[in-house]
Amino acid sequence: MTTQELASALGVSLRTITRDLNWLRDAGLPVTAQRGRLGGVTMPPGSGLDLTRLTPGERDQLSLTGLDEKQRAELDGSVESRRALAKIAAAQPRRVHELLPLTDVVHVDSRPWLQTRAFGTTPASLIGSVRRGRRMRIEYDSPRESCPRDLVVDPYGLLAKAGIWYLVADRAQVPRMYRLERITTWQEVDQPRRIRENQTLATVAAALIDQWEHNHAIEISATIDQTQIERARRIFGQRLVWDDHEASATGHKVTIRFLHLEDVRALLPFGSAITVHGPTEARAHLSYLATNLAHHYAPSPTS
Repeated sequence: MTTQELASALGVSLRTITRDLNWLRDAGLPVTAQRGRLGGVTMPPGSGLDLTRLTPGERDQLSLTGLDEKQRAELDGSVESRRALAKIAAAQPRRVHELLPLTDVVHVDSRPWLQTRAFGTTPASLIGSVRRGRRMRIEYDSPRESCPRDLVVDPYGLLAKAGIWYLVADRAQVPRMYRLERITTWQEVDQPRRIRENQTLATVAAALIDQWEHNHAIEISATIDQTQIERARRIFGQRLVWDDHEASATGHKVTIRFLHLEDVRALLPFGSAITVHGPTEARAHLSYLATNLAHHYAPSPTS
């Protein structure tokens, strides 16, 4: 085919076609291009990746991008994943002066630092029920409730975010994320799931993450000591907004956004390295929390 025919068939520009052809050649595929009236782009039959050599399970594992080996093992799919990659590697022998494969020189670990061992429901135990597209009854131990709640949900699927697994589901047509380690028990309901029209796991998860990162009910005005700025960035992420015009050698003026007033307790580990200027209710609540903490550790009268 000519580059113009390829551009028309794919709905892209000639420049894009040229760039992608160069990329395919760099990837090792035998793509050739010949100029002139009888020229065109050719690739010998059968020279692409033969996916027929992969089992359905192996193709499924290759479609899961972004998971490290530990997370694939948590889905009970590490064996199929390694087998699929081995088949692909065997189909494309390495030439003498070729660069080393990326899998040899890049290792992905999606888990956060100092992660505690998770208990509760595992992804592997839940994935079968999710793939059958059934409603589920879960018992969820929320940190904001005094006892676990019994909920009926309509699952979209599982989400791995920052090393933590979540069940993404609708409850009464309202989207929610449930941490798997807090699902104490679960069972399938003999009914098909009732998810909202034109919604997918990807779209619902993206909307929930955006809501969690950007929605807030209270904004804290504070100054952070220079020595604690990097630590604050790691902990608060996008909830922390810098004032570029309020910096000094000792500290930096910032705004920190919280969903609930109670969430300001996250500032306590910083001690006096963070000074909260307002609002008044945030300063009062921090004072209340700090006073309770001081009383808790005060020496007893008999000691």
